[in-house]
Amino acid sequence: MTGPRLGVTGWRLGTRLFVSQSLAHVASILTAGLVAMIVGPPLFHAHLVEAGHLADSPEIPHIERAFTSASVVSLGVGLLVALGLAVAVSWYVTGRIRTPLDTLTEAARRMGHGDYAVRVAVTGSGPELATLGDTFNTMTERLSSVEETRRRLLADLAHELRTPIATLNAHLEALADGVAAWDDHIRRILEQQAERLTHLARDIDDVSRAEEGRINLEVSRQSLADLITSAVDQMRDAALDKGVALQVDAEPIAVWADPQRVAQVLGNLLANALRHTPSGGRVTITGRLDRAARTARVTVADTGDGMTEEQLAHIFERFYRGDTARARDRAGSGIGLTIAKALAEAHGGSLTATSPGPGAGATFTLTLPAHQSPVGRTFA
Repeated sequence: MTGPRLGVTGWRLGTRLFVSQSLAHVASILTAGLVAMIVGPPLFHAHLVEAGHLADSPEIPHIERAFTSASVVSLGVGLLVALGLAVAVSWYVTGRIRTPLDTLTEAARRMGHGDYAVRVAVTGSGPELATLGDTFNTMTERLSSVEETRRRLLADLAHELRTPIATLNAHLEALADGVAAWDDHIRRILEQQAERLTHLARDIDDVSRAEEGRINLEVSRQSLADLITSAVDQMRDAALDKGVALQVDAEPIAVWADPQRVAQVLGNLLANALRHTPSGGRVTITGRLDRAARTARVTVADTGDGMTEEQLAHIFERFYRGDTARARDRAGSGIGLTIAKALAEAHGGSLTATSPGPGAGATFTLTLPAHQSPVGRTFA
């Protein structure tokens, strides 16, 4: 890292602006004075002749000297006053620019040292610097969000990896010590834990990309009924095996969506509903058009475990675990709903959850832009 450069090139921006503006004002004033001294006397002489004075009159030289003397004094005083005002204005304008720039520089320095909570308030310095300040704040908010995502990701990942790794280590040590013999049961346990680790790694990548806005969406006009039917068909065998009825009621609505990502959202919602709905229960998925909001509304309602108010407040957080069967369930990675919510928001929609209470079922509501209100953007 090199030290500060000396000389004019090492001057601060405020100093350079002040000097450059002052020099421009001085040059303008000197030019005006020089032009007045060159042009003024001949014009005054011409006016004297036009007024009736003879060109060789002995009075003319005295009158012209008096005019020149008065002009020099008055012009000099005027130029000094103008120069003083120009310098004062330059100093004021430079200060108005330098102060917010110094604030931005200090904020950038703090952000470079990891302080992503820093914000700047740029007011009274013009729309350009105000826009720069707003852009800086937006950047720090985004970096803060990414940093928070990274920290939570590491903490959550360490927590979720502990159980499958401990299970793998325990069985491998048992095999190595001869306490357990290799058989199909041990093989299935190891395969399940390895599959769990693979699934967890894939979900962690998906949720991180979604929360940081790095999802590629290939949005096109889609039939909401077809999307719902396809998702239900994928889960129908699982529902039959568990003895849960699946009911579908979808209007013929056109939406702007990425079919694969919406299928992922609906798959997560249906899988979540089936996990927490006992045999003999029912899962109902509906699709309706909200003409006032120009959105399509999909609801996935189950008659299962239900949720408390505390669980509803945290249900979309990664790896959230409560005390009921819904939260204790370990079949998934714990971030399926987090991914679903992030994908819904990436489409310009939303995902919310409601529940009357424990044992009364839960309803998840997904909104997507209807065909009349295209998203028209790609997240990369």
